[in-house]
Amino acid sequence: MTAGSGSGQGVVRIAMVAGEASGDLLASHLICALKEKLPNAVFYGIGGPKMIGQGFDAWYPLEKLAVRGYVEVLKHYREISGIRSKLKRRLLADPPDVFIAVDAPDFNLALEKTLKQRGIPSIHYVSPSIWAWRGERIHKIGAAVSRVLALFPFEPPLYEKLGIPVTYVGHPLADMLPVEDGRDAAREVLELSHKQPIFALLPGSRQSELQYMADVFIETARQISQQLPDALFLVPLATRETRLLFETALYRCNARELPIRMLFGHAHEAMMAADAVLVASGTATLEAALLKRPMAIAYKMAPFSYRMMRRMGYLPYVGLPNILAGRFVVPEFIQDDATPENLSQALLNLYADKASSARISEVFREIHLQLKQNTAEKAAAAILDCLPPPVLNNALAAAA
Repeated sequence: MTAGSGSGQGVVRIAMVAGEASGDLLASHLICALKEKLPNAVFYGIGGPKMIGQGFDAWYPLEKLAVRGYVEVLKHYREISGIRSKLKRRLLADPPDVFIAVDAPDFNLALEKTLKQRGIPSIHYVSPSIWAWRGERIHKIGAAVSRVLALFPFEPPLYEKLGIPVTYVGHPLADMLPVEDGRDAAREVLELSHKQPIFALLPGSRQSELQYMADVFIETARQISQQLPDALFLVPLATRETRLLFETALYRCNARELPIRMLFGHAHEAMMAADAVLVASGTATLEAALLKRPMAIAYKMAPFSYRMMRRMGYLPYVGLPNILAGRFVVPEFIQDDATPENLSQALLNLYADKASSARISEVFREIHLQLKQNTAEKAAAAILDCLPPPVLNNALAAAA
């Protein structure tokens, strides 16, 4: 079967690759929206549990791709390269009607370029951070994709200048999370006191992040406890592996006496319930902003990876809340600056200065309204526009 021919009975075959937990979330919402429009569609490729919950056939688990930093990628290069080669052969031997790459540009762009050259529409969902570093990638992106789906409003003009098809779709987290402050309700759900000082600690979703961040976050909690003896620390962890790493760090730091409450998941509730949040840089910083929570951002990585990324960076900030605001709204502590002393003082300042926290929350509310665009529906509509007309017409006729 050639690309774009369809497979009869209005079936649309949609291949997807997501490379980490945030991509799994994005893709799961997109699958749900596409199934509304194309009930006979089938989805397969590389994905995670949320995608699988929507009926996705995962040929490989996304954890295989969830590696960050040059040193870490080099350690896993052979395995990741092998997965991409096998996936490419399989997709070329039996072409899908459309390929959707959800973030993971280092893995996906070369694959997208090959598929596009074979006549398979290739859509990249989540613009790579060309506005932050490695801006020259935009030419590689233009050669590889049929369309970019951009999450942030400042991204489309960058592509439009070069004639690269792009659609601004907003961010699905802005659709999911409440615009209004949910602190009191979250504390009730978690059975927490409304008066107790509460801090949420989010040291990362990847095992590699925990290895760098866990001890620092634990020591930060220890220093805050010395100033606020009745403080409680919520630590939501996404997997058994990350929970084990954090528990091991508690033993290593001799910190089992600290008032730390680990949660399986419930990251949103933990952040909503908190007076202030300590969060590793990444999507969780955006989640904290959309939940209107004052925060401090911290991140550490392998020294070589940090030197490489620092040399190629353009912006003075790395956290999405600051990038979206275009200025430092919340403090960032990267690499050697991410010390327990710096982080504890930042969080204590946020806890004590209620007026400053209120101003931060108002900035985050404005960002929330800007990103709230009914993202999954917009993304699904853009993907339908990229399908070959015979495939789309057959699918719509079958759905009627």
